[in-house]
Amino acid sequence: MKWVKSMGKKVFLLQDIADAGKKYLTDRGYQVEIGSKTDDATIVKEAQGAEALIVRTYACDKEIIDALPDVKIIARHGVGYDNIDIKEAARVHKWVTNTPLANADSVAETTIMMILATAKNLSNNIEQTKLGHYDYRNTHQGLDIEGLTLGIIGYGKIGKKVAEKISGFGMNVLIYDPITKNSEFGEVTSREELIKQSDFISLHLPANEKTNGSFGEKEFAAMKRTAYLINLARGSIVDESALINAIKNKQIAGAGLDVYSKEPLPLDNPLYSFNNVILTPHIGSNTTKTMDRMALHAAMEVDRVLSGGSPKWPVNHIE
Repeated sequence: MKWVKSMGKKVFLLQDIADAGKKYLTDRGYQVEIGSKTDDATIVKEAQGAEALIVRTYACDKEIIDALPDVKIIARHGVGYDNIDIKEAARVHKWVTNTPLANADSVAETTIMMILATAKNLSNNIEQTKLGHYDYRNTHQGLDIEGLTLGIIGYGKIGKKVAEKISGFGMNVLIYDPITKNSEFGEVTSREELIKQSDFISLHLPANEKTNGSFGEKEFAAMKRTAYLINLARGSIVDESALINAIKNKQIAGAGLDVYSKEPLPLDNPLYSFNNVILTPHIGSNTTKTMDRMALHAAMEVDRVLSGGSPKWPVNHIE
C-alpha cells in the first residue's frame, strides 16, 4: 500500500488517481492512502478507518460498503456509477457522488473520432499500409459523412456535446431522449424513427435496470444495412450476442466500440474477428486534462462531505 502522509481524516483510493486530486486533499490535511491491490479482501483490510473512498473502475459492492462502517462518502472518479451499489450505500447513510462536468468534451471528441474512423475504414487502412499493401486503397473506399444522418440516443451532457461538435461536419442530427423536447443542434424524434433513418447511431445512456440490454435484436433489424453502431456509453446497454449476429449476418455495416459487456474484452470474443468493427480499450475520457479534472472533482466532493457539508453531485439520496 502506497500513501501520501498526513495525520488528518483518511481518504482511501481503490485505484490511483491524478496528482491534482491527491494534492487537493493533502493540502487540506487529509491522509490519502492508495490501495496496493484491487481485490475485495485487500481493499477491506487497507481501507479500515477511512471516512471516504474514491472509486474508479473497481466494483464497490454491498460487501465492501458494509465492511467499512466509517465511510461517509464514496466518490466516483467518472460519470457512470453502475459499479457502485448506490442503494446499499444510501441504506447505510453513505453518499455516492460522480463527476458529471469532467469528461463531456473528451468523450464527445472520442465519439466523433470513432464516427470518422468507421466511415473512413481507418483501422484496416492503417493495418494494410503497415503490411506494405498500398494498393488496398484502390478497392476499399470510405464514406463522406457530410449529408449523412447521425442518431444520438441519450441527450445528456455528452450527447449534447456530440451534437454540438458534429454540426461542423455537415451531418444531419436526429436526437432521442425521453425528456428532451427540442435542440438547437438537431431534430428530436422518436427512438423508432431515429433507428430507421440514421447512418450512424451513437449511444449516450447511463447503465441501469431500464437501459441494460435495451439495444438488441429488434433494433439491429430496424437499422439500415449500411449503418454503423457507435458505443462509448456502457457495454451492458447493447445485447452483445445480438450485435455479433447482426455483424455476422450483415444486418449492419459495422460498429465502433469503446465499451463492452465485460472489460477487458476477453480475447476469445468474436468481436475481434470482424474487420468492420473498431475496438478501443475504454479510452473515451482518457486524456490528461480530463483525468486531472475527474480526480479534482472527486476530491472536492470528499472535502465537502467530510467538512460537514453536502455534496454538489450526489447520485443517491440520504435521509
